[in-house]
Amino acid sequence: MDVINPALQKYSEDHTTSENDLLKKINRDTNAQVMMPRMLSGHMQGRILSMISCMVKPSTILEIGTYTGYSALCLAEGLKPNGKLITLDINEELESRVRDYFADSPFSDQIDYRVGNALAIIPTLTMNFDLVFIDADKENYARYYDLVINRVPLGGYILADNVLWSGKVLDEKVDKDTKAIKEFNRKVQEDSRVENVLLPVRDGILIMRKVRS
Repeated sequence: MDVINPALQKYSEDHTTSENDLLKKINRDTNAQVMMPRMLSGHMQGRILSMISCMVKPSTILEIGTYTGYSALCLAEGLKPNGKLITLDINEELESRVRDYFADSPFSDQIDYRVGNALAIIPTLTMNFDLVFIDADKENYARYYDLVINRVPLGGYILADNVLWSGKVLDEKVDKDTKAIKEFNRKVQEDSRVENVLLPVRDGILIMRKVRS
């Protein structure tokens, strides 16, 4: 998944602010006890998410894909004092674990964690979002984008994870998830409503800033 030399990756992490104790615990627990731990944002990506959120200073954040809650807690670090983060995930098996992590955080009153189908939940939400993070099933990335783009104000941001898909975006013969990611990347690149940059960090983070309606 990592796209740079492992030694350079470690050097970068060694020169990045450390995780707090709760994030370290989530990282350890996820790698030891949860299936597919590579889905965790982890130290480097988590600090990037936190840095972006702290720069944006959002009042409202929407996260599509909670997993074990690591990225939500990183994003919450940039919330305004009365801000709200809504995070959506379809995996009921992780719910009690994630709720416990959120309860142990300083953001417990600011996080609205909902379990269910994001495609059904998002249309029911009434607020706009200063920052959106898409990190769920790859096949529906374009649909999530379409659901949120008109809910993001001018100057707001959308982030999407896994947009390099372990390098498979360069393959000519692709599976359905890779095809969906490539189509999503092309859709964003061709959308004049956003300015975008694809960061080759970990598995790729696409940053989009809305510049026109």
